[in-house]
Amino acid sequence: MESMLMIAAMIAIMYFFMIRPENKRKKQAQEMRDNLKKGDVITSIGGIVGKIVYVTPNNTVIIETSEDRVRLELAKWAVSSLGVQSTEQAEPAKAEPAEKEKDASVSLDKKPETQLNGAPVPEEESKS
Repeated sequence: MESMLMIAAMIAIMYFFMIRPENKRKKQAQEMRDNLKKGDVITSIGGIVGKIVYVTPNNTVIIETSEDRVRLELAKWAVSSLGVQSTEQAEPAKAEPAEKEKDASVSLDKKPETQLNGAPVPEEESKS
């Protein structure tokens, strides 16, 4: 009897910590996809960002992806989120090239001390 009670408790814990939150997320995503309208900016599951031009009755949306008026037809299930998704990793990546440009301008005045593969240049070659 005690083991049956433990099994029931484990099933209840799994339901409240795993199954219920996942069902809530699925329901919210479906509501978001059902409420898509013309003019919304979306991001697809493949990372394509665009503005909705037309919502078709057969569960697809037509989006414009750029100023060149490139149009794509996507299934509604392929819409990941409203708006443009951004990652925190993209911001540091933008800062690094600026720092590399500064280093490159300084290193142009100096003679290279290493080869492309990182190995030191032999002294005979560096003197010439």
